[in-house]
Amino acid sequence: MLNQIRPAIVMLVLFSALTGLAYPLAIWAVAQVVAPGQANGGLVTLKDKVVGSSLIGQNFATDKYFHGRPSATQTQDPQHPDDPTKTIDAPYNAANSTGSNLGPTSQKLIDRVKADVEARRAAGETGPIPADSVTTSASGLDPDISPQYAFAQVAAVAKARNLPEDKVRALVQAHIEGRALGLFGEPRVNVLLLNVALDELSSS
Repeated sequence: MLNQIRPAIVMLVLFSALTGLAYPLAIWAVAQVVAPGQANGGLVTLKDKVVGSSLIGQNFATDKYFHGRPSATQTQDPQHPDDPTKTIDAPYNAANSTGSNLGPTSQKLIDRVKADVEARRAAGETGPIPADSVTTSASGLDPDISPQYAFAQVAAVAKARNLPEDKVRALVQAHIEGRALGLFGEPRVNVLLLNVALDELSSS
């Protein structure tokens, strides 16, 4: 019987060491070399304080900051703590990544987009409204916006911070990231990195 148990114990120890220790450590080491920023959570600091992650969007509510895309994430309604079906809107809730799942024929979606467009017009925006300024992403946590949406916010941000528009526009231009490997995706602006640079510009 010992002859049967011994190989089983040896295999258990061997594969526990390989798959539970050696493999994770190897992947961690490769990630630290290939993509250290992403592997460590993309943490962004301002004045030696972590203010967020460049990989996960967050909710910026005031006019002093550039805003991300609308977010459809939700959380449980505190008025109904025992009923998980009762939820409330919680933009950029990282614990509940989700889209709205509303299709293009959804009247609720149409009404919300129309209301968002009207609000942007009322705020003084002219010209075409960028699509990502009124539509949510699939995850609800998109950290990036289009350059068009960033430029559309320049005037409001510059006014709120009492900064020249050309300086804020130049900051946006400097934070435009191109397509991955020059082929994949679309040009984009990381909202958190842009807002951190904006705070640094305002304090300089």
